[in-house]
Amino acid sequence: MNRILSYIVLLLLLCNSTKVLGQDTQTKSLIEVLKELETRFGYQFNYASETVDNMQVIPPSKELSFDESLRNLRESTKLIFSVLDDKFVSVKKAELQLCGYLKDKDTQEPIVNATVQGTKSSTITDENGYFELKPDTKNDLLSIRHIGYKTLDRSYQFFKETACGTIYLVPDELQLAEVVLSDFLIRGIHKLNDGSFKIDFDRFSILPGLIETDVLQSIQAFPGIQSINETVSDINIRGGTNDQNLILWDGIKMYQSGHFFGLISMYNPQITQKVGLRKNGTPVSYTDGVSGTISMETDKEITSKFQGNAALNFLDANAFVDVPLGKKSSVQVAARKGISNFVESPTYTAYFERISQDTEVESNTADVINSDFESDFYDHSLRWLYKLSEKDDIQLNFINANNELVFNENATLNGVEESRRSSVAQNSIAGGLQYHRSWNDRLSTNLHIYETDYTLKAINANILDNQRFLQKNSVSETGAKLEGSYQLSEQWRIKGGYQYVETKVTNLDDIDDPRFIRLEGEVLRTHAGFSQLGYVSNDRMTTFNVGVRYNYLDKFKKQLLEPRFSFNQRFLNWFNLEILGEFKHQNTSQIINFQNDFLGIEKRRWRLSNDGDIPVIIGKQISTGLSYSDKGWLVNLVGYYKNVNGITTSSQGFQNQYQFVKASGSYDAMGADLLIRKQFKNLNTWLSYSHLSSDYTFETLADTNFSNNLEVVQSASFGVTYTTPHFLFSSGLNWRSGKPVTRPVAGNEVLEDGTINYGPVNEERLDDYMRVDLSAIYQFKLKGTSKVNLGVSVWNLLDKENNINTFYRVNTLGAAEQVEQNSLGITPNAVLRVYF
Repeated sequence: MNRILSYIVLLLLLCNSTKVLGQDTQTKSLIEVLKELETRFGYQFNYASETVDNMQVIPPSKELSFDESLRNLRESTKLIFSVLDDKFVSVKKAELQLCGYLKDKDTQEPIVNATVQGTKSSTITDENGYFELKPDTKNDLLSIRHIGYKTLDRSYQFFKETACGTIYLVPDELQLAEVVLSDFLIRGIHKLNDGSFKIDFDRFSILPGLIETDVLQSIQAFPGIQSINETVSDINIRGGTNDQNLILWDGIKMYQSGHFFGLISMYNPQITQKVGLRKNGTPVSYTDGVSGTISMETDKEITSKFQGNAALNFLDANAFVDVPLGKKSSVQVAARKGISNFVESPTYTAYFERISQDTEVESNTADVINSDFESDFYDHSLRWLYKLSEKDDIQLNFINANNELVFNENATLNGVEESRRSSVAQNSIAGGLQYHRSWNDRLSTNLHIYETDYTLKAINANILDNQRFLQKNSVSETGAKLEGSYQLSEQWRIKGGYQYVETKVTNLDDIDDPRFIRLEGEVLRTHAGFSQLGYVSNDRMTTFNVGVRYNYLDKFKKQLLEPRFSFNQRFLNWFNLEILGEFKHQNTSQIINFQNDFLGIEKRRWRLSNDGDIPVIIGKQISTGLSYSDKGWLVNLVGYYKNVNGITTSSQGFQNQYQFVKASGSYDAMGADLLIRKQFKNLNTWLSYSHLSSDYTFETLADTNFSNNLEVVQSASFGVTYTTPHFLFSSGLNWRSGKPVTRPVAGNEVLEDGTINYGPVNEERLDDYMRVDLSAIYQFKLKGTSKVNLGVSVWNLLDKENNINTFYRVNTLGAAEQVEQNSLGITPNAVLRVYF
């Protein structure tokens, strides 16, 4: 009986519960519910009829407060209820809001300034790669893009409404020329299928001894490229002199490369975003540079958000801004100035001692004392972009750079103290205008016009003879190039164009007592037509470019035909074969008349070929390379042969029996470059080795064949970098065999006529060169900034005394005196850079 009674009670409870549940879950129209709430709480709801029509909800419990009732309705309707003044409540549809974080798929680092584009709205990512965007509808398709990455399309449904997920972008390997070896040395350095290298400073990691992305210091990390005297104004590519390198800044040819008379690059690293390096296989649209081409580029994207940074290091203060000028235009401005006028850091002291070694600045005659040294440098750069239409773009560039060193020469004459000012200055100013038009998907054209001017000027005050010696070397060049590109099919592309270059070189020597003036000015105009055919297979495994350039030098009535080609073949997934070849010429070279010209600081002056004692330089080169890349390993081996004809003894910097002999000849260079690199998660290591055999041929000299002054038979470097999102560290060891040197005959060093009795030319070698460098950068955030970089570096950590040059001269006693020039000793640097 009790069991039956229990069942009855349980049944009654279940029925009552079902009744109650049925009452709680009974829906009503939202309009009815809002009217009930108006009656109960005295609020008035304002809404558009289409917002609430046909919407059914479960009424909030009558036990809930007004705020709790609104929260209940928000959760069930996804509408926004906003309480206004005077007891009004606004009811609106919730706005669609998407968010996310963009990161590099390989490095896991945030991608800054990426564009996230909807149908009508867009935004860019911040320093953390974060973005927020309000799409127009749930059917909106978002396009995510950034230079250097493959464009990614994502639908609304991909995003989580309650959380911001991470989206990974894949580096784009199909821009302009396909990347065949990614992160060749470190992150941000790639090898392309046309044989060139591309450095992308947006993705750049860190190199030993560098805390700033110094363009011309960075390229010396590549095998086969080095500076035999540690300066960026004397970069040697495969045995060539610095004047055999074509240096371009956004297509403008530059005749000056360094600040501090060659110790640091004059190109502001903040505005120079990408660098192309070519040792061989140069496209036919380029001229000059028989040893190599260094092509620097500014950013080609119009920014939509103001950004900039400012920094201070032990050598200079610099700043950079990127300013949008509406939706179709933006301008970048960068400036840098040395700080030696305000404070002399240990870095400045080391640099000053290095450039003044064995010059009149360091040691004048015995009766003259130098004092009151002042050294300064600055540069300004500008890049302006304007999008005329979807098919038309205009770019304007301007750069101005200056180096100056002044000091007093003091002496006592007839019991009276006399002082006169000596100085040496180096200046470059250049501007360029480009107009690019995409006529359709297949055809595009580009017109580039530029003017570049370079001046080297020195005033040497000879206080003992009451004499002023003025020297000046200037180059003025105007160029124009029109080129077009047409896509014949998916595999074939043809390029062609015309280039005009007018170069004027002037040299002045002016002495006031006795009066002497020698002014030499030469002008050469060159016309060129070029055409190139390119092919890329459907599977992108085969690529080749072949072309020819026709040059006409009007002054000499000289015609030069220059074929060039590049071939690249991938096979077995991991291997890559490359064959490159080119003919090139150049009409300018740097010569040294006397080692003490321009106070000995920058003694080389530009000269124009005259097709006589200064010939047109002709270069021929071929190279073959094989690469293997898999699972973080990269092995690249390249063998090459190069012949350069038309060099002069004056351009090679002889300091032996041929220092004052005028002759023209050639040099051959044969060698191999090897790179082995291994990548781990946060660690990157590499070992590079180069072998070079290079000989001169001067038919009119007593010694017709001997070693090239720049022949470094063996060189090697080992480096390691460790990177995290906030910390970057790098260290490296550089070693190379000594350069050739000519020594006097032992026991008979000086001849009867007072000249040095030299032995065989370049038969001996200086001691080996060795240097250890390290650098570190820590990245963090401060209030009001997007990022702060704090970096330190040490050049030549072990303070090894490296002899980089040795020569001989007869001293006052009539004996042969050995003079040694040494490299930089231990040189620290530090930087604080604030991004905003």
